[in-house]
Amino acid sequence: RCRPDAFYAAVEVLDNPSLEGSCLLIGGSSTRAVVATASYEARRFGIHSAMPMNKALRLCPHAKILQPRMERYSEVSANVMEILKRFSSSVQQLSIDEAFLDMSGTKRLFGIPRQAGMLLKNTVKQETGLNISVGIGPSHFIAKMASDYDKPDGLCRVSKGKELAFIDAVGLKKLWGVGKVTQALLAKHHITSTVELRSYSEKSLRSLFGQSMGNYLYLASRGIDPGIFKEQSKTHSISTEKTFEDDVSSLAILEQTLLVMAHEVMFRALDEKQVGRTIGLKIRLADFTTYTLQTTPSSTIYSAEQIYHFGKTLLLQKWKEGTFIRLIGLGLYQLYDGQQPLQQELFEDPYKKKRALEEVALRLHKQGKQLIKATSLEVHKEEKPD
Repeated sequence: RCRPDAFYAAVEVLDNPSLEGSCLLIGGSSTRAVVATASYEARRFGIHSAMPMNKALRLCPHAKILQPRMERYSEVSANVMEILKRFSSSVQQLSIDEAFLDMSGTKRLFGIPRQAGMLLKNTVKQETGLNISVGIGPSHFIAKMASDYDKPDGLCRVSKGKELAFIDAVGLKKLWGVGKVTQALLAKHHITSTVELRSYSEKSLRSLFGQSMGNYLYLASRGIDPGIFKEQSKTHSISTEKTFEDDVSSLAILEQTLLVMAHEVMFRALDEKQVGRTIGLKIRLADFTTYTLQTTPSSTIYSAEQIYHFGKTLLLQKWKEGTFIRLIGLGLYQLYDGQQPLQQELFEDPYKKKRALEEVALRLHKQGKQLIKATSLEVHKEEKPD
């Protein structure tokens, strides 16, 4: 699993080296804004993604707020993904800054796993200027935790057969998917370590925590992949997902997260010259119950604004006051070639016009030009999709 470190902030430093060493907060500046990404300098103050911006500024008053530039992040992401594809014919991109590679059978080309991982890191650094953390393991689950274990700029390999030792070294507090809410539930049953967790049978865990969470805890504590990373073919979807560091119940934070994700999905679609017919939303609750929802409007999806509105509509079908969410995903599905020029209906459908403007923004950025004014990520509540 490969992931650039503090990706949005790293791109900002790459484009403006004078920002290096600064506490950077990528996100909006409104009272409802949330942090999309924080630089590692800012994280030392306890700031993390999805934190309300006003709280982040209280923790670090001297932090610099930078508006997200999704078109630029998408461009850099595409460059990184192209490099990854040189190392593997099977690259599963989960989001703008996260991908899994199946490196099976590449030893003669790139060496043993650790050598291949270092070569990959060095290649990305030399060609893009970005540091990435690489986790190597026998499954998606282990590889993900390995990449988080030694970041930033890390390289961690977990050999087959060493999964349990690694899980115990990581510990219950850093076991992926076990947040503060779950830790509190476990503590009520005097479970404070992965060793203690493994002493419970699958049936007992289901009885205590419900079927979804019980299954997850049983498998995760044994280093067995719970199967949470499903393969999605690029030809069928462009999607992204976000796992919150702390489970989130605030609708404002969820909306802001959806807004950033909608722009990420749209700029990836623009870059790949795709449009779609269906919007999909995935949410995973604190108890690991997972919902996958989809909607297919009567017309094609052309803009980030549409993706956001339909995604929010799907979210509100499951969200209610007091609902804690640990993961949210947003995707564009039923893709087809969007290279044909938008002609007759261009100014009849406002969303086609918005897409045309987004295409211009992406094209100008790739040509190295500065837009006079960045498009606002704020969406007016009264504007609704057809």
